[in-house]
Amino acid sequence: MSGMDRPMSETGGTSEEPAVDEPPRWLDEQEKAAWTGLISLVLLLPGKLESPLRQEHGITLFEYLVLSHLSEAPGRRLRMGELAFLASGSLSRLSNVIKRCEQRGWVVRTPDPADGRYTLAELTDAGFDVVDRAAPTHLRTVRGLVLDSLNTADQKALVRIAEKMRIVPDDFG
Repeated sequence: MSGMDRPMSETGGTSEEPAVDEPPRWLDEQEKAAWTGLISLVLLLPGKLESPLRQEHGITLFEYLVLSHLSEAPGRRLRMGELAFLASGSLSRLSNVIKRCEQRGWVVRTPDPADGRYTLAELTDAGFDVVDRAAPTHLRTVRGLVLDSLNTADQKALVRIAEKMRIVPDDFG
């Protein structure tokens, strides 16, 4: 057993968080299937999305997401904290990636003129060319691995589930 599943006779309990001294609510078969599906997506899908980007364009999925979000932003620039959130990475991870992108001439960093406490990342024309060439590869992979195998109801269910599970920092905005 995985530590999360137990025989059906041991399942049960309320939907509320159990007290520390209460026994855990083991997963029933449906919950286990849902959890296994979700964790498989979370752990396996990023590598499958990244592989074609690395092979065809020499960039990681995270680099692509950073460049893509910058390409869609007004003036092709965003505050570093906002960009880290959009790309689903930590600020330190983003800083390392932005440094590499700067070295390649894809991004420049400047102080935010509206508030010098913040740093802006701005996509250069060379960076835009990279994301513009990589976008069809990424789109083809997203369609092939995810969207084309789902009907409209499945796609709407994913949106609904993602909205229910979304965690947004209080200071994001």
